[in-house]
Amino acid sequence: MYLGVDGGGTKTAFCLLGDDGLVVAESQHDSMYYFAEGIELVERVLRTGIDTVCKAAGVAPDSVDYAFVGIPCYGEVSIDLPELDAICERVFGAGRHTCGNDMVCGWAGSLGGADGINVVSGTGSIAYGERDGTAWRAGGWGELFGDEGSGYWVATQGLNAFSRMSDGRLPSGPLVPAVREALGLGSDLDAVDIVLNRWHGDRAKIAAMSRAVARASEAGDPVATQILRDAGRELSVLVDVVADALGFDDSDVVPVSYSGGMFAAPYVLASFTEHVTASSRTVDLREPLLPPHVGAAVYAARLAGHQLDPDQLQHLHSQTSTKEGLPS
Repeated sequence: MYLGVDGGGTKTAFCLLGDDGLVVAESQHDSMYYFAEGIELVERVLRTGIDTVCKAAGVAPDSVDYAFVGIPCYGEVSIDLPELDAICERVFGAGRHTCGNDMVCGWAGSLGGADGINVVSGTGSIAYGERDGTAWRAGGWGELFGDEGSGYWVATQGLNAFSRMSDGRLPSGPLVPAVREALGLGSDLDAVDIVLNRWHGDRAKIAAMSRAVARASEAGDPVATQILRDAGRELSVLVDVVADALGFDDSDVVPVSYSGGMFAAPYVLASFTEHVTASSRTVDLREPLLPPHVGAAVYAARLAGHQLDPDQLQHLHSQTSTKEGLPS
């Protein structure tokens, strides 16, 4: 059996895949994003998740032949790599796993592990692509000075617009009551206390405020709608950068897909689609084939020499759902 682990910014999802290419069991647990709680969080979440998914399948953890573990920010903090690798080796044993960045899970799921580019927009944002054995990533520089188009980015743009509407720098719109309700504000200035003092700038909690921006857009707020459209445009830029890096030229068809909860916002997906397809390139924009945690399991099977055929991938597609909600 093959185990896929997708460690996103707000949750960690596990999928156990049988030799026949069918999902045996799934489970979901807390995020492995360890910057706030310490690197030991990764091992705790992995052990809990593996125990849970294996119990659901009625098998022992040592029955897993190979695992792919997508860890948030893997490879982005050089000093942490030896400990992250050691954690995975303690959990799985030597030679039975590969660790990588969780962006690989999105690519493996959305495109079924085929050459092409996948853009992720959930709590954070990043793009990853492969072509003829060459890989490239763009974006994913973190919430403080990157992650454009992500849930966190949309939320902070929305909070900025709320502050401007509150004090008169922008005309007030439906975004104001949406943020007031989401934060439970008695006074608008309490937003500073909640986000900075009570939440301590918590990444996941802030990203969840993207829901308030989406609600305001649905209520007709033009500023909120423009934020969502700008998010889609920012995400489309990642496609061009990765396509260039992988050597796609204007004569090539570039397979492109997407994953992550921000694409559940219609204006984000519409804007992303508009800008990607307006490129001078010929783009084959595809709906995601599989969710990231299932993609991780498919990738684990491939790394172990067990490549799923197209019929098996299509059957998996019919067995699973790629629908995701906005960060929460």
